[in-house]
Amino acid sequence: MTRVKRGTIANKRRTKILKYTKGFRWGRKSKERAAKEALLHAWTHAFRGRKERKRDFRSLWNVKINAAARLNGMKYSQLINLMQKKNVKLDRKNLADLAENEPKVFAKVLEAVK
Repeated sequence: MTRVKRGTIANKRRTKILKYTKGFRWGRKSKERAAKEALLHAWTHAFRGRKERKRDFRSLWNVKINAAARLNGMKYSQLINLMQKKNVKLDRKNLADLAENEPKVFAKVLEAVK
């Protein structure tokens, strides 16, 4: 059986891991074992963070809509309920953007829903 020299493959694997940990602090950017451990945790947190970001944004939109609705004399829950009854197909992201940047348009949406 012929001899297989794995030096290049092993080095590629190591450099790839160290490339991912560029910018990490202390020995986690330069020591292979610490880098592997750091990546194990970092990628777990990144996966969870991508899910959390969606939740965070939705709650932020709700706060913005509620603040703007209360300025116009209505509660958030009432507004959403009326929008569903009147079949207005504006999602919370767009509503929050209107509430923040276009308060007059948001007020007109409220009037249309009332």
